[in-house]
Amino acid sequence: MTPMTDTLLDRATSDDPASGLAAVGALRELADRLEALQVERARRLGWSWQQVAAALGVSRQAVHQKYGKRLG
Repeated sequence: MTPMTDTLLDRATSDDPASGLAAVGALRELADRLEALQVERARRLGWSWQQVAAALGVSRQAVHQKYGKRLG
């Protein structure tokens, strides 16, 4: 793991709920940003919505609804 990941994991598993919940929020935001980046990359490379959805483990409709308007 990276130092940032280790720090977030330490905070997320903290005995202090405020620290743990803040870390969960930061991890969620990071995951959302990474997902958007990779969906955009896949679409630019010609992946279908079905391929993207399968890679994410969601339905084609879900991924298209989330990113369709943003990516055109």
